[in-house]
Amino acid sequence: MARAATTTDAFNAVAEPRRREILDLLAQGERPVNDLVAQLGLAQPQVSKHLRVLREVDLVRVRDHGRQRLYRLNAAPLKPLHDWLRRYERAWSDRFDLMDAVLEDLKERDDPRAADRLPPAAGPQGGDGTDDMDDLTEGEHAHGTDD
Repeated sequence: MARAATTTDAFNAVAEPRRREILDLLAQGERPVNDLVAQLGLAQPQVSKHLRVLREVDLVRVRDHGRQRLYRLNAAPLKPLHDWLRRYERAWSDRFDLMDAVLEDLKERDDPRAADRLPPAAGPQGGDGTDDMDDLTEGEHAHGTDD
């Protein structure tokens, strides 16, 4: 199946990383093409091509200012993209919350001061913060008990 043209909608236009970079720069304010060229480190014809695509989907607007053309972001066409991504935000949030809990648990396990907060079954240390194996006598090591 052929891929949709980049000029059909905002979804396809922002699929290209350089165009997203241009949008990021324009989100900071109106800029002439030469400023975009300098910021992106691309040749002027490449930047102009990307700007043309972004203008065709109405993500970028242009106005003449003397001898310069100034480009600015028009974020309204991004709203459908934002609305679509919002559906996935809860899944991301749930996953990040789970990751936060795992990281917090790992930090507590690595923190020697946290040993008295862990239940005895949670690690090799007992509730008194000492290694349970240190509590065994030599006889217990060999036979399992000292009886």
